[in-house]
Amino acid sequence: MKRISVLPVCRMALAGALVVAGLVSLPGCSGAQAAPESTFVLLDGSKKTTADLKGKVTLVNFWATSCVTCVAEMPKIVSTYNKYKERGYDTLAVAMSYDPPSYVVNYTETRKLPFKVAIDNTGAVAKAWGDVKLTPTTYLVNKRGEIVKQYVGEPDFAALHQLIEKLLAET
Repeated sequence: MKRISVLPVCRMALAGALVVAGLVSLPGCSGAQAAPESTFVLLDGSKKTTADLKGKVTLVNFWATSCVTCVAEMPKIVSTYNKYKERGYDTLAVAMSYDPPSYVVNYTETRKLPFKVAIDNTGAVAKAWGDVKLTPTTYLVNKRGEIVKQYVGEPDFAALHQLIEKLLAET
């Protein structure tokens, strides 16, 4: 039986995906990958691109008004945004293509979401970000525009805050 060394695992695509998904952590492996080039259409009609994320630590949250977990975690996302926004942290909530725009607008206005909300009406953004189908799916992007963590389901917010602190401290 052949033995496989654990050290070269860093180069394997599967290991990289597991690192980004936060399922494993490998010493000496960064796990960060460039956020995909995307154009986000915001509720006010303006646009934001992946390039606009650079320079800030940004949480990109794919969600839907019909998603119970998304709705349950949204107050924690708002609280996290409010806690770190003055330190170079941002949040971008991306509503899924199947979410009726009027529902997204209503939810955003009634909950007074303090960050930018985009509607992915064609599904192109979700596709570019790893073919997101499950909500909530959330990515944490560092100041260099690299994805450092992906969450499927509600994040452990205490651990998320620790990671945000670490990323905000980077130059």
